[in-house]
Amino acid sequence: MRPLRTAVAGVVLGVLGLAGCGQSGGTATSASPPPSAPSNAAPSNTAGSNTAAFPVTIQAGNGAVTIDKRPEHIVSLSPTATEILFAIGAGGQVSAVDDQSTYPPEAPKTSLSGFKPNLEAIAAAKPDLVVLANDLKGVVAGLGKVGVPVLLEPAATKLEDTYDQIRDLGAATGNVDKAEEVAGGVKQKIDALAAAAPKGKSLTYYHELDTTPYAATSSTFIGQVYALFGLKNIADEAPDAAGGYPKLSAEFVAKADPDLIFLGDTKCCGQNAAALAKRPGWSGLAAVKQGRVVELDDDVASRWGPRVADLAQAVSDAVQKAAG
Repeated sequence: MRPLRTAVAGVVLGVLGLAGCGQSGGTATSASPPPSAPSNAAPSNTAGSNTAAFPVTIQAGNGAVTIDKRPEHIVSLSPTATEILFAIGAGGQVSAVDDQSTYPPEAPKTSLSGFKPNLEAIAAAKPDLVVLANDLKGVVAGLGKVGVPVLLEPAATKLEDTYDQIRDLGAATGNVDKAEEVAGGVKQKIDALAAAAPKGKSLTYYHELDTTPYAATSSTFIGQVYALFGLKNIADEAPDAAGGYPKLSAEFVAKADPDLIFLGDTKCCGQNAAALAKRPGWSGLAAVKQGRVVELDDDVASRWGPRVADLAQAVSDAVQKAAG
């Protein structure tokens, strides 16, 4: 069994195979098409423009979902969805979020769980829309039986899924314009960072999910973000890719001696450059000796919402520093 930290990361990043269903090329049918206005993805409680006419039909992971009117009591059981809802100006429409939704701080966090959903507790919140990333314990069908609209927005497998989900939630909440602005802004920033990345340096890297250590290969969502910057993933050479999340030995990492190390377990597991230097055989790693250990925010590194642009910025900064 994998430790809880890795199991959670696996669900979030798509190990369970729930990602991508209904995401790529997903559409929202409404009376008015969204205009394009790229900008940043700062969280906001201000309601966005209600250019979307209701009812609206969203093509989500659980198929075509029709929402009859603008929801005012949204329950989010997905930390990524919570981040998106606040970024697109739907924060004021959110009445409850799950126990893992740590951002933004003003999100109405509760004891509700997306990993162990309690149908009665969710229904007791009287939601007019529930958003989740995983259909566990038959929660989608259960909520359907009591007449609650549900949007299943699974873990992204590519960046286009992120933009698609932002637009989905914009249409579902009546915040079409702001959602288009956020999606366009995130894409614009990531594209600009990738275009400015030094070429031909062939830098190698290791991304750590937890202290086991489990890693992520280039086939994963996060691996594809690194690939935008021309980085070579040492985990791709692991003998057992384990669905994109191989368990590496300390000796494997030491032998590969990556140019850059990115830690996605700083908050959960207290990892940092000093901790790595104490691991057997790791004090001599180039990344440790040369100050190329990047301490990421665990949540930013494991979610696929607007803050993926922050992850791209951290990768860009590290690549620029290493190449300089």
